Amino acid sequence: MTPLLLHACCGPCSLEPVRALMDEGYEPTICWTNPNIAPVEEHDKRLGVLLDWAERVAHLPVIIAGDDRAAWEREAAPYGFDRADRCRACYALRLEEACRVAAEQGFEYISTTLAVSPYQLFETCSEELVRLAGKYGLTPVVRDFRPLYPEATRESRELGMYRQNYCGCRFSAAEAQVERQIARDARKAAKAMGHVG
Repeated sequence: MTPLLLHACCGPCSLEPVRALMDEGYEPTICWTNPNIAPVEEHDKRLGVLLDWAERVAHLPVIIAGDDRAAWEREAAPYGFDRADRCRACYALRLEEACRVAAEQGFEYISTTLAVSPYQLFETCSEELVRLAGKYGLTPVVRDFRPLYPEATRESRELGMYRQNYCGCRFSAAEAQVERQIARDARKAAKAMGHVG
Protein backbone atom coordinates (compact mmCIF):
# COMPACT_ATOMS: atom_id res chain seq x y z
CA MET A 1 0.00 0.00 0.00
CA THR A 2 1.21 3.51 -0.85
CA PRO A 3 0.89 6.11 1.92
CA LEU A 4 -1.30 9.09 1.04
CA LEU A 5 -2.44 12.10 3.06
CA LEU A 6 -6.15 12.69 2.54
CA HIS A 7 -7.54 16.09 3.43
CA ALA A 8 -11.01 15.43 4.87
CA CYS A 9 -13.82 17.95 5.12
CA CYS A 10 -16.10 15.70 7.21
CA GLY A 11 -16.91 12.08 8.03
CA PRO A 12 -19.68 11.38 5.49
CA CYS A 13 -17.62 12.75 2.60
CA SER A 14 -14.67 10.56 3.62
CA LEU A 15 -16.40 7.19 3.30
CA GLU A 16 -16.25 6.55 -0.44
CA PRO A 17 -12.99 8.40 -1.23
CA VAL A 18 -11.22 6.28 1.41
CA ARG A 19 -12.67 3.07 -0.02
CA ALA A 20 -11.86 4.06 -3.62
CA LEU A 21 -8.31 5.11 -2.77
CA MET A 22 -7.69 1.90 -0.83
CA ASP A 23 -8.98 -0.07 -3.82
CA GLU A 24 -6.30 1.72 -5.88
CA GLY A 25 -3.61 0.63 -3.44
CA TYR A 26 -3.28 3.77 -1.33
CA GLU A 27 -3.06 3.76 2.44
CA PRO A 28 -4.81 6.97 3.58
CA THR A 29 -4.01 9.01 6.63
CA ILE A 30 -6.74 11.57 7.27
CA CYS A 31 -5.77 15.23 7.66
CA TRP A 32 -8.26 17.64 9.25
CA THR A 33 -7.84 21.34 8.51
CA ASN A 34 -11.11 23.22 8.06
CA PRO A 35 -11.02 26.73 9.56
CA ASN A 36 -13.96 27.67 7.33
CA ILE A 37 -16.50 25.74 9.39
CA ALA A 38 -18.69 27.98 11.51
CA PRO A 39 -19.85 28.23 14.16
CA VAL A 40 -17.14 26.59 16.27
CA GLU A 41 -19.71 24.15 17.68
CA GLU A 42 -20.42 22.92 14.14
CA HIS A 43 -16.67 22.59 13.47
CA ASP A 44 -16.21 20.51 16.61
CA LYS A 45 -19.25 18.33 15.87
CA ARG A 46 -17.98 17.50 12.38
CA LEU A 47 -14.50 16.76 13.70
CA GLY A 48 -15.97 14.50 16.40
CA VAL A 49 -17.96 12.51 13.82
CA LEU A 50 -14.86 12.12 11.64
CA LEU A 51 -12.67 11.00 14.57
CA ASP A 52 -15.29 8.50 15.75
CA TRP A 53 -15.66 6.96 12.28
CA ALA A 54 -11.89 6.90 11.63
CA GLU A 55 -11.26 5.11 14.92
CA ARG A 56 -14.25 2.75 15.20
CA VAL A 57 -15.03 1.90 11.57
CA ALA A 58 -12.17 2.77 9.23
CA HIS A 59 -9.25 2.22 11.64
CA LEU A 60 -7.35 5.11 10.07
CA PRO A 61 -4.98 7.59 11.69
CA VAL A 62 -6.07 11.23 11.79
CA ILE A 63 -3.76 14.25 11.88
CA ILE A 64 -5.45 17.36 13.24
CA ALA A 65 -3.57 20.15 11.49
CA GLY A 66 -3.79 23.91 11.90
CA ASP A 67 -7.19 25.59 11.73
CA ASP A 68 -6.22 29.24 11.23
CA ARG A 69 -9.59 30.94 11.49
CA ALA A 70 -8.02 34.41 11.36
CA ALA A 71 -6.37 33.52 8.04
CA TRP A 72 -9.72 32.33 6.69
CA GLU A 73 -11.30 35.64 7.71
CA ARG A 74 -8.50 37.52 5.93
CA GLU A 75 -8.23 35.43 2.79
CA ALA A 76 -11.68 33.98 2.05
CA ALA A 77 -14.33 35.89 3.99
CA PRO A 78 -13.79 39.22 2.17
CA TYR A 79 -15.22 37.60 -0.99
CA GLY A 80 -18.54 37.17 0.82
CA PHE A 81 -21.19 35.84 -1.55
CA ASP A 82 -18.82 35.76 -4.55
CA ARG A 83 -18.80 31.99 -4.39
CA ALA A 84 -16.21 31.32 -7.08
CA ASP A 85 -13.51 33.49 -5.50
CA ARG A 86 -14.48 32.69 -1.91
CA CYS A 87 -14.32 28.93 -2.49
CA ARG A 88 -11.02 29.16 -4.38
CA ALA A 89 -9.47 31.10 -1.49
CA CYS A 90 -10.94 28.63 1.00
CA TYR A 91 -9.70 25.57 -0.88
CA ALA A 92 -6.27 27.16 -1.19
CA LEU A 93 -6.01 27.83 2.55
CA ARG A 94 -7.12 24.35 3.57
CA LEU A 95 -5.16 22.45 0.94
CA GLU A 96 -2.00 24.46 1.57
CA GLU A 97 -2.06 23.44 5.21
CA ALA A 98 -2.67 19.80 4.21
CA CYS A 99 0.22 19.95 1.73
CA ARG A 100 2.48 21.51 4.35
CA VAL A 101 1.66 18.68 6.75
CA ALA A 102 2.12 16.05 4.04
CA ALA A 103 5.59 17.36 3.17
CA GLU A 104 6.53 17.67 6.84
CA GLN A 105 5.37 14.11 7.60
CA GLY A 106 7.13 12.57 4.59
CA PHE A 107 4.14 11.79 2.39
CA GLU A 108 4.56 11.82 -1.37
CA TYR A 109 0.87 11.68 -2.34
CA ILE A 110 -2.03 13.93 -1.38
CA SER A 111 -5.75 14.03 -2.16
CA THR A 112 -8.98 15.53 -0.77
CA THR A 113 -12.49 14.35 0.07
CA LEU A 114 -13.86 17.64 -1.29
CA ALA A 115 -13.93 15.88 -4.68
CA VAL A 116 -16.92 13.71 -3.65
CA SER A 117 -19.55 16.41 -3.14
CA PRO A 118 -21.49 17.64 -6.18
CA TYR A 119 -21.91 20.92 -4.26
CA GLN A 120 -18.19 21.71 -4.44
CA LEU A 121 -16.46 23.47 -7.33
CA PHE A 122 -14.59 20.38 -8.54
CA GLU A 123 -12.42 22.01 -11.21
CA THR A 124 -11.40 24.86 -8.92
CA CYS A 125 -10.58 22.50 -6.07
CA SER A 126 -8.56 20.24 -8.38
CA GLU A 127 -6.60 23.21 -9.76
CA GLU A 128 -5.68 24.31 -6.24
CA LEU A 129 -4.69 20.79 -5.21
CA VAL A 130 -2.40 20.44 -8.25
CA ARG A 131 -0.90 23.92 -7.75
CA LEU A 132 -0.19 23.47 -4.04
CA ALA A 133 1.04 19.90 -4.32
CA GLY A 134 3.57 21.15 -6.87
CA LYS A 135 4.66 23.92 -4.52
CA TYR A 136 5.43 21.36 -1.80
CA GLY A 137 6.96 18.72 -4.08
CA LEU A 138 4.01 16.34 -3.69
CA THR A 139 2.09 14.24 -6.20
CA PRO A 140 -1.60 15.22 -6.30
CA VAL A 141 -4.07 12.37 -6.59
CA VAL A 142 -6.94 14.08 -8.38
CA ARG A 143 -10.04 11.91 -8.56
CA ASP A 144 -13.61 12.80 -9.43
CA PHE A 145 -15.40 11.02 -6.61
CA ARG A 146 -18.73 12.74 -7.36
CA PRO A 147 -20.32 9.61 -8.92
CA LEU A 148 -19.79 7.97 -5.50
CA TYR A 149 -21.76 10.64 -3.62
CA PRO A 150 -25.10 8.76 -3.58
CA GLU A 151 -23.39 5.71 -2.09
CA ALA A 152 -21.60 7.87 0.49
CA THR A 153 -24.95 9.43 1.41
CA ARG A 154 -26.63 6.05 1.80
CA GLU A 155 -23.77 4.58 3.80
CA SER A 156 -23.44 7.58 6.12
CA ARG A 157 -27.17 7.37 6.89
CA GLU A 158 -26.87 3.66 7.64
CA LEU A 159 -24.00 4.43 10.02
CA GLY A 160 -26.11 7.10 11.73
CA MET A 161 -23.54 9.81 10.99
CA TYR A 162 -24.42 13.46 11.44
CA ARG A 163 -24.88 14.98 7.98
CA GLN A 164 -24.55 18.75 7.69
CA ASN A 165 -26.73 20.76 5.30
CA TYR A 166 -24.15 23.35 4.22
CA CYS A 167 -20.50 23.28 3.23
CA GLY A 168 -19.14 24.98 6.30
CA CYS A 169 -18.76 28.74 6.24
CA ARG A 170 -21.43 31.25 7.21
CA PHE A 171 -21.83 32.32 3.59
CA SER A 172 -22.46 28.76 2.42
CA ALA A 173 -24.99 28.32 5.23
CA ALA A 174 -26.94 31.35 3.99
CA GLU A 175 -26.69 30.21 0.35
CA ALA A 176 -27.93 26.73 1.26
CA GLN A 177 -30.86 28.19 3.18
CA VAL A 178 -31.88 30.28 0.17
CA GLU A 179 -31.58 27.26 -2.15
CA ARG A 180 -33.74 25.15 0.17
CA GLN A 181 -36.39 27.89 0.30
CA ILE A 182 -36.43 28.19 -3.50
CA ALA A 183 -36.87 24.42 -3.80
CA ARG A 184 -39.72 24.48 -1.25
CA ASP A 185 -41.42 27.33 -3.11
CA ALA A 186 -41.11 25.43 -6.41
CA ARG A 187 -42.64 22.29 -4.87
CA LYS A 188 -45.52 24.32 -3.45
CA ALA A 189 -46.11 26.02 -6.80
CA ALA A 190 -46.05 22.67 -8.65
CA LYS A 191 -48.47 21.19 -6.12
CA ALA A 192 -50.81 24.18 -6.48
CA MET A 193 -50.68 23.90 -10.28
CA GLY A 194 -51.61 20.24 -9.97
CA HIS A 195 -54.67 21.08 -7.91
CA VAL A 196 -55.71 23.85 -10.28
CA GLY A 197 -55.55 21.58 -13.36
